Amino acid sequence: MNDLALATHAAHEAGRLLRKYFGTDTVVDEASDHDIKLALDKESQDLITRILLGAREGDALYGEEGIAGNQESDRQWIVDPIDGTVNFYYGIPHFCVSIALRVGGEIVVGVIHDPMVGETWTVEKGGPAMLNGKPVTASKRDKLSDSILYVGSGKDGDSLRTGVERFHRASVRARKMRMMGSAALGMAYLASGRLDGYIESRISLWDIAAGQLLVETAGGKVELTPIAGKGDAYGIVATNGLIPVDEIL
Repeated sequence: MNDLALATHAAHEAGRLLRKYFGTDTVVDEASDHDIKLALDKESQDLITRILLGAREGDALYGEEGIAGNQESDRQWIVDPIDGTVNFYYGIPHFCVSIALRVGGEIVVGVIHDPMVGETWTVEKGGPAMLNGKPVTASKRDKLSDSILYVGSGKDGDSLRTGVERFHRASVRARKMRMMGSAALGMAYLASGRLDGYIESRISLWDIAAGQLLVETAGGKVELTPIAGKGDAYGIVATNGLIPVDEIL
């Protein structure tokens, strides 16, 4: 199977695993004031790794739960095995599996799978953005007053302050604001026209790699600002391409 079909298969298999354990007692591997790591995060990534690298032995894999494969390869799978772990743990059915493929530094494949709703977004460089096999596009709304925005923030002092300030400024101008707990699904919703903008002061590459290609292919725009000293962490401003960014920020 080709790379997109392989990534979709891996996402669906991981989604079946997550559905099986949703609503049951799950083992917490690590907990902080603002986040949770589950044993299931690692189990999901291990399953995805076996599928992807089993079919593409020479590839690299970079995920939230660690790396695998040949790290010298110019083909790198970027994986978030559960984007929305806290939602999953608290029984909120809003989480997903996100898989992207980066070749020579460029994202060429993206898959975002919501196992609870049964929605799968797929995209391949040069092809259309798809939801369950049907093309999607970003919204045509061009006024902030008509828009729905998703605003998130990191939890360190600077990121939190920036996120809260942005939320306050935009909330008095936009129609509605949302903070939903899954960056990848936020990007997928933006690509589908359900949201008009997504802003987060600090987010990791595995959260938004698939979503970036999806949004841009659907007609939206994504701006990433690397955060110095934080590895693959970024500030992100993603829109439908029509909402004025300066009005949001």
